[in-house]
Amino acid sequence: MAFNENFTWGVATASYQIEGGADADDKGLNVWDVASDTKGRIFEGHSGRVGCDHYHKWKEDVALMRSLGVKAYRFSVNWARLIPAGTGRVSEAGKKFYLDLLRELKAAGIEPWLTLFHWDYPYALYQRGGWLNPESSDWFEKYAKVCAELFGEYVSRFILINEPECFVGLGHYSGEHAPFLKLSVGDVARAAHNVLLACGKAEKIIRKTCARPVKIGTAQAYWPALPLTEGDVGAARAHTFACRAYFGSPALWLDPLLKGKYPQDYLAWFAENGFVPPAEDMEIIKSRLDFCGLNTYSGDLVKEVGGKAVAVVPPPSVPKTDMRWNVLPQAMYYGPKFIYERYGLPVVYTENGVALSEWKDLNGEINDDSRIDFLKRYLRELHRAAQEVPVEGYFYWTLYDNFEWAEGFSKKFGIVHFDPETRERTPKKSAHFYKKVIETNGEEIFG
Repeated sequence: MAFNENFTWGVATASYQIEGGADADDKGLNVWDVASDTKGRIFEGHSGRVGCDHYHKWKEDVALMRSLGVKAYRFSVNWARLIPAGTGRVSEAGKKFYLDLLRELKAAGIEPWLTLFHWDYPYALYQRGGWLNPESSDWFEKYAKVCAELFGEYVSRFILINEPECFVGLGHYSGEHAPFLKLSVGDVARAAHNVLLACGKAEKIIRKTCARPVKIGTAQAYWPALPLTEGDVGAARAHTFACRAYFGSPALWLDPLLKGKYPQDYLAWFAENGFVPPAEDMEIIKSRLDFCGLNTYSGDLVKEVGGKAVAVVPPPSVPKTDMRWNVLPQAMYYGPKFIYERYGLPVVYTENGVALSEWKDLNGEINDDSRIDFLKRYLRELHRAAQEVPVEGYFYWTLYDNFEWAEGFSKKFGIVHFDPETRERTPKKSAHFYKKVIETNGEEIFG
């Protein structure tokens, strides 16, 4: 009942959520640094400026991962830590931090999966127009080249961007995340197009720059539609990739990158709002990706009515996480199947996990049995999918409780408890369970 013998088991983090060291050395500001300094942006005034202090405790954190049997570590580079102004001069301190981390991971036998961009956009570039600036894709290409030159010796798996659905949709359209903008559909479409151009250019420059073969993908926020019954599978598949007048469909991001064209419903929506993507850009955007990275926590139940998918509200008996997301493990079965059927690429779950309301008990322990139950349910469905489509890996989100963006430290996703005041790390019961999952290559989930 184990997974494929080459299956990758790991944990994932993001630079701004864990590093801290916001003012360390010559690091530049990013949009989330500014958000943390702006009253009313973050829950109860929490800040990521110190975060989990990974910038100073990276060696301790690698040792912790090793003790938990982690085989792969997905992390992101803080663009403004490496290149303080976003372009130009490379910080020697930033360069040393990431090289030290990579060397320590290698010594610990942990494979690094490097994400170029996980939302912490350099503030200096934001002041120059950010993703709306026509030069933004060139800035990203140069940044990607620096990362490939510096880190390519240690990294063979690159993830170009994390969840463009969020930093574009939530950051520029709904205004819920940094830089907290509420732009017109046309302007957000332009920003999305520049992000896609950035991905296309970065994919090509990384392959050109790295001296050894590398594998490249993206990490999509993926919330698939789920059939209420087997008879609703077709409707769920179609609904998963439909436009629905928002920026969250995986088709908006993956069709241009993998097929070299936008979905027709998005082209129509963009045109209605004054944006027509230049045709000559599509060859630049089209990329040779090696895997589809998916970040999945739940899904949307639908049923077919009159040839269309209609949303179904789950009954109250369906559990909800501390994010108020429905616990729907079948997302890990239908999700990879729908992606593979459309794009034909292997799937890697670059994020999956659960936020629970929890704290240390009087004995100083965190017996998070609900997280263990969540892992069993979701991984069993992923195992079922892996019998039908290629699934290459799974990264639990996240290693330790950290700064959860606008929610501050109020949401606990980690398998390791983190105390923001003492900065102490304490493995939870789920951490020891996940260690056994890794050791048995997944067989532990059936126990």
